Parts: sequence; structure tokens; C-alpha cells
Amino acid sequence: MSSHRKKSARKKVIKTIDCSECKTQADCCQTGAWVDLEEAKKIATLGLKGEFFQLETDSDFPSGYRIGTSYGYNPCSFLDSDGLCSIHKLDYSLKPKSCKEFPYENNSLSPVVDEICTLFKAKMKIKNKNIDK
Repeated sequence: MSSHRKKSARKKVIKTIDCSECKTQADCCQTGAWVDLEEAKKIATLGLKGEFFQLETDSDFPSGYRIGTSYGYNPCSFLDSDGLCSIHKLDYSLKPKSCKEFPYENNSLSPVVDEICTLFKAKMKIKNKNIDK
């Protein structure tokens, strides 16, 4: 398949990503997320099991700071024993913007979507099979 056709197929698949269709619902949380500091402060008041790590300056975030929900490449510390997001379960409105918007980052496709988005990988596999026919 040509590179152009693969890129076109990729764009079409991304337009159809609906995370509620994902059977695993948390593969994208296996490396944690960056959260705006102000969002983290609100989440901290919920009393959930989970921690924030590595505060950094980042002008892409509204407060100018970002903080991680995992240490290194570990899973998000807010995943519960079911492997689902404890923030989402308690109050979806407080779920970090970066988590709600995934597989996008800054209005562009995340560079890691191919690696961690189960739904994207499954849809691309089907799309590629159809193109190769």
C-alpha cells in the first residue's frame, strides 16, 4: 500500500474514534498522562487513591504547569482495581482534559496513538485489510 493511502486511511480512522466503543477502556492509561496543575488541584480534593508526579513548566497548559499521573512509564496512579479511571467514575467533569481529548494532543493526533490506543489499532487493521484487497 502506498504511503499516501496509509495516511489517508489513518485520518479516516481517527475521525471515527469513539472511546466508549473501546473494550479495554484503559490501555491509553498505561503510561499515565500530563495534567494541568489547576486540574490536579481539583482532583486532589476528591480524596482518591492516586498521586501526581514531576511538576514541570509547560506553556501548552493553561496554568503554565503540567504534572504527571504516573512516575516514568508506569500506569496512571488513578486507575482503580478494575483497571478503570477512578476520576472518571466519580466525576467525569473533573477528568483531565488531556485524557478526555485523547487520541489528540494540542488538536493534533498524538504521536503515541499507534502504540497505546487499542481502538485505533483495531480499526487500522481492518482498514488496511480492506485497502490491500
